[in-house]
Amino acid sequence: MVKTKAKLFLGALVALSLMLGVVIQLTLAARDQRQRFQACELLARAMTDTAVRTLEARHSLERETVRAAQTALLGQPEKRAAARAQEQPELLVLVNPWNPLPEGYEPELERVGREFGEDYRMDVRCAGLLEQMIADCREAGNHPWICSAYRTQKNQKDLFDNKVLRVILEGSSREEAPAIAAASVAVPGTSEHQLGLAVDIIDEIYPYLNEGQEGTSTQRWLMENCWRYGFILRYPNGTTETTGIIYEPWHYRYVGERYAREITELGVTLEEYLAMRRGR
Repeated sequence: MVKTKAKLFLGALVALSLMLGVVIQLTLAARDQRQRFQACELLARAMTDTAVRTLEARHSLERETVRAAQTALLGQPEKRAAARAQEQPELLVLVNPWNPLPEGYEPELERVGREFGEDYRMDVRCAGLLEQMIADCREAGNHPWICSAYRTQKNQKDLFDNKVLRVILEGSSREEAPAIAAASVAVPGTSEHQLGLAVDIIDEIYPYLNEGQEGTSTQRWLMENCWRYGFILRYPNGTTETTGIIYEPWHYRYVGERYAREITELGVTLEEYLAMRRGR
């Protein structure tokens, strides 16, 4: 009986020892697991801190690179002139039937369009931008063609006189003809083309100066994007009473990127925009 109890006690002691061993192993394993977790957490933090520092350093380098590029650009006289041109209020000079060309106005001109088989002249402040606009329009799959740019007083007089003659031949009297002609061809001295800031662009596939131009892919692209190059559609549909000129979905006027963006966003004519500026 005593031996039996002793065996039972010994068995219980062995079982208890085994259980204790298991508990100790589990405890040690848990501790190791916590240590591993802590180590991983520390490593993750270190990696995150390194990544953040690397990202901040990269952004700092990018900012410095941009500033250096801007400084380099502004250091070039032609780039400074282009930047100033965006703010020049003289680009908003108004020429229409009631506001003739400023006395003594003589634009500095540059030839444009030669790479496309054309040869016209525009104000030096917009010549390069016009050529870029034409090139980008062609790149987009369209067919823009410059059909008129800067005009001298003589050029404008010849065009106007020719229009008057055609109006007469169509049945109007000699007295009425000049006023009728002036709605589509400006009286000499009142044409934006004499500023060197206006250009007529048509679609080569539809080479007609009529409202059908607005349906061409060329005009759709230009009407949507011309402001990006500092140009506006000068005589929008339904604005004849304001501008004094019929709807011309081919006539674009350079005013500078800042003003072109504002005029386009507001959806107004140059006349209306200038009136708004005077009211500021």
